[in-house]
Amino acid sequence: MKVYLMYKDHNFDFQQKLPWNEQILIQDLELNTLFNAMALGDKFLFEVAKKAVLSGLNSSLDTILYRQDILRDCFKNSFIVRNIYNIAVESIEREKKHYFGIFSKYPEYILDRSIEVLQMFMEMLKKLKTIADEHADKFESEGFTAFFTMLKEELDDEFFDSVQNHLKELKFDEGILISAELGKGNKGINYTLRKPKTKKQSWIERFFIPKTPIYSFQIHSRDESGARALSELKERGINLVANALAQSNDHILGFFNVLRTELAFYIGCLNLYEQLSQIGEPVCFPLPVASYERKSSFKGLYDVSLALTMKQKIVDNDLNADNKDLVIITGANQGGKSTFLRSIGLAQLMMQCGMFVPAEYFCANICDGLFTHYKRKEDATMKSGKLDEELSRMRDIVEHITPNSIVLFNESFAATNEREGSEIARQIICALLEKGIKIFFVTHLYEFAHSFCEKKMKNVIFLRAERQNDGKRTFKIIEGEPLQTSFGEDLYNRIFGTDKLTRC
Repeated sequence: MKVYLMYKDHNFDFQQKLPWNEQILIQDLELNTLFNAMALGDKFLFEVAKKAVLSGLNSSLDTILYRQDILRDCFKNSFIVRNIYNIAVESIEREKKHYFGIFSKYPEYILDRSIEVLQMFMEMLKKLKTIADEHADKFESEGFTAFFTMLKEELDDEFFDSVQNHLKELKFDEGILISAELGKGNKGINYTLRKPKTKKQSWIERFFIPKTPIYSFQIHSRDESGARALSELKERGINLVANALAQSNDHILGFFNVLRTELAFYIGCLNLYEQLSQIGEPVCFPLPVASYERKSSFKGLYDVSLALTMKQKIVDNDLNADNKDLVIITGANQGGKSTFLRSIGLAQLMMQCGMFVPAEYFCANICDGLFTHYKRKEDATMKSGKLDEELSRMRDIVEHITPNSIVLFNESFAATNEREGSEIARQIICALLEKGIKIFFVTHLYEFAHSFCEKKMKNVIFLRAERQNDGKRTFKIIEGEPLQTSFGEDLYNRIFGTDKLTRC
């Protein structure tokens, strides 16, 4: 039985390796806020959300659209999807209660335990089959359609009747029929469990048909050695069937584990959607395009982590940066530039793993890798200077980056003077652009930003954090060329007052 709710042709690998910069992305984009909202305190949901979101950078365009269609079905049938998930969780938890303990080496105990577990699994599979029979027509996605079709075809009445008949026979109410051969030294070999004869005979046939001679013996109730030998003989006979039944249980358990894992991603999406709906924030299904295209346009994009933290609607932004390779963002201090940058990174990851995005409209090309280069606090150990540390992290990015990747820079290379920092940034950005890498760069380095502005490059767009005449920040990012000031005096006046600035 196959699930295939994350990919068309294979199951989701929960053990897959995540990007080398996993922890950096989590820190810079505040991804734990997103994962916690999806998990709602459930550790398993948290891990699945983390794996699915960060591994989305490997997703193809077809996989993204495949998951989007499944997620649309989840929105329309959330109660049914949660019910299926709960069945998978209950099956796994109930199986754990039937533990082997110290008797795991005894075939008879393995067989009895396997029969109990398989009976429980049949009960849970019947629940899935009932859901498929009653609700399959409510789902339209390719993934769910294939899933319910599989349940209907493989879990028909004949299957359940066959399993119940086999389980009834394996209880050996009428004794165990075992055949064996004599080997060297007259030792028994080739012990085989035989199916008992079930042919029904009339009383006339039973009376007149000649019977095969039977040779039998009985073990005395006090014959401990004989009883032990008989017990060993029985275990040899049922050993193979006990192991086969245990393997069948493992197969069904594996199915429920995969079902739980793959549905956990969509349950996390539902949890996130419900929280954003309560806040009043919109979401949409993004329009992904091939990696070689240059698309980056959106309307009403907001930082989902900030919205979840503040639990209220926050300022959103619009942008049309199609056919642009470089987006340079300047403007007033504390004007919303870093939040804007983070919203882009979050939306890109959410789109590529097949989720909805926090916007009214979002279209972007998929990328082969997402990298962040954010400013860090001063090294407390003083083992290296701040600029050295920035260049070291940049080297790590260069060693892993590939064409059609995205890099988010946040006030990078500002640890030295304006002229030197601008030249370092300019050379690095030019090299990345030559390799077909898309860049979003938040900076206060005017010389750096102005140098690109003077070139009038068609693949570069300039944005600026909006500031009103009275110094108020709107937290809107608008199109505009870089200015020579970041209006740091606004912050000084806000903290100390204008009169103190005058006296200085």
